[in-house]
Amino acid sequence: MSADNRPVRTLPIGVFDSGVGGLTVLRALRARMPCEHFMYLGDTARLPYGSKSPETIQRYSLQAAGFLMSRNIKCLVVACNTASATALPLLQQHFQSIPIIGVVEPGAIAGSNSSINGRIAVIATESTVQGGAYQRAIKRVRGDAQVVSSACPLFVALAEEGWTSGSIVEDIAHRYLDGLFNIADAPDTLLLGCTHFPVFRDALRNVIGEHIHLVDSADTTAAALKNLLEQQHLVTPSTQPGAVNFMATDGPERFARVAAHFLGHALSSTDVELVEPTFVAPA
Repeated sequence: MSADNRPVRTLPIGVFDSGVGGLTVLRALRARMPCEHFMYLGDTARLPYGSKSPETIQRYSLQAAGFLMSRNIKCLVVACNTASATALPLLQQHFQSIPIIGVVEPGAIAGSNSSINGRIAVIATESTVQGGAYQRAIKRVRGDAQVVSSACPLFVALAEEGWTSGSIVEDIAHRYLDGLFNIADAPDTLLLGCTHFPVFRDALRNVIGEHIHLVDSADTTAAALKNLLEQQHLVTPSTQPGAVNFMATDGPERFARVAAHFLGHALSSTDVELVEPTFVAPA
């Protein structure tokens, strides 16, 4: 039983990201597990995480996880590549009472499985690229892989503004990607190492062409979580559609407006709870 005497299986799944990007993961989670309840936290007051120091990312991640823990969740999905790459082991150490998964390992698996020639390009935030988390994760899955990476920080800002297509987006994509793909022995797979990036799928496809495999971690993460819940007997007994509680640390109106690009349906600002950005500190 949980702290409020509810069966643990009936508790919601916690999901957090620096902003709205993690909604791509939430969408995949709901598609695979439609009867589960979710709590989504976007730390919009402090985004982007990708340009912060590792120590700051770890502190923000601990606070976000601590906040969701205070709302009584049964597991946690770190739907932020930067936080997954920088803080996942720390989160798992601090919050041992629930299972916690990130998006880097599932993304590495998906990218490795998609590539035929073993050459994989990863685009992500500055922190994720500099930390080398995807390079290491891909090598663990596929030792012969050749991984190149590029930081694409402007994509996060564009996604948070809802600018996902058009000439400006494609011009920026050319600046980021031409050096990765307009070469001999170019990668055959592009792994989107940031949950903000899937909304640029059409624009990226226009830049890299149809022959490149385009991979993100959302569906693989959802499959991994579903398997984990089944293994630990945490699947909800409900057969009714689950609900989502949306929370943001700043700008619920803006969060709701931009969220539609990620969720595929409209969201009202009244659906988004404004929460205090100084979260409950972890034990």
